[in-house]
Amino acid sequence: MLVRFGYVAMSVLVENASPSRTMTMASFKKIEDRQAAIRKLERIAAENLHNTLRLLRHNRGSHIHVYRFSSKLIPLATHEDLSDWDPFPALKSDFAAIGEFVKENQMRVSFHPDHFTVLSTPREEVLRNSIKDLRHHVRMLDAMGLNATAKNNIHIGGAYGDKPSAALRFEENFMKLDRDIQERITLENDDKTFNMPETLAVCEHLGLPMVLDIHHQWVNNEGEKPWELWPNILKTWTSPLAQADSPADRPLPPKIHVSSPKSEKDPRGHANGVEVEPLLDFLRHIAADTPALDVMIEAKRKDEALVQLMQKLAFYHEEGVEWIDESTVIIHP
Repeated sequence: MLVRFGYVAMSVLVENASPSRTMTMASFKKIEDRQAAIRKLERIAAENLHNTLRLLRHNRGSHIHVYRFSSKLIPLATHEDLSDWDPFPALKSDFAAIGEFVKENQMRVSFHPDHFTVLSTPREEVLRNSIKDLRHHVRMLDAMGLNATAKNNIHIGGAYGDKPSAALRFEENFMKLDRDIQERITLENDDKTFNMPETLAVCEHLGLPMVLDIHHQWVNNEGEKPWELWPNILKTWTSPLAQADSPADRPLPPKIHVSSPKSEKDPRGHANGVEVEPLLDFLRHIAADTPALDVMIEAKRKDEALVQLMQKLAFYHEEGVEWIDESTVIIHP
């Protein structure tokens, strides 16, 4: 099984390269000239996109092939008080440069819209804002010229006192989405509400690919081992939505998320790095049936955690772990 590791948004190894600089609405309103305030927003966004390209160059130099963009590339992009503002024309070349770099280097990229993007909500206003946010993420990927292999990962959302009804409401609201939004979505089990079996059931109903978060599964489960339902999860990655725009000879591999508990007192929190043994145990259980897998590391120390994990994995070369490059290994069953 070929396994590629990636990291989330920020780098701790590249200095002064935040892709998430922001501006509050309070600060925006303090600028009397509204057009000048909008230009400032666009300058901040351009800097975020410039830093994103810097991080992608860092990834190429470090042979890192999997990366999650920051969702905060454009400050206040979906704020209701700025509904008349379209930032994309001013940022066209910046987005295009990122997309070209991603395609040239065959990187796998994604977004993870914020927790307020909730399709299980019973509130119409929250649903409208959630769909607006999903549309915004699709617009960013479209502006990069990236096809539907670049996904937006979300959770089912809250249970609102009735989990089965919330799951059904998610499914109904998902069916209302435009096809291009649907093709971009992956669904992840969470650490408090919708566990692995429940999330898998929704994915199977909708034909959605499931991203298994093994840390979430460890703290929110029904007694199952994380690999026990893997054959079913793997099958979700064969659906038309999962493989939209993927070449027939190069299907999009399944993806999982990995992190380690911060402490015994805070098992849901994320540690600085990743414990190698529990991860390797999972990978060995699924290796025989999984040709390729992409792993998003959600540790606090970002790309540094990736480097440290790869250094740890190097010690397992006599135990079926073959080093390919700085972010890629083969796990032999």
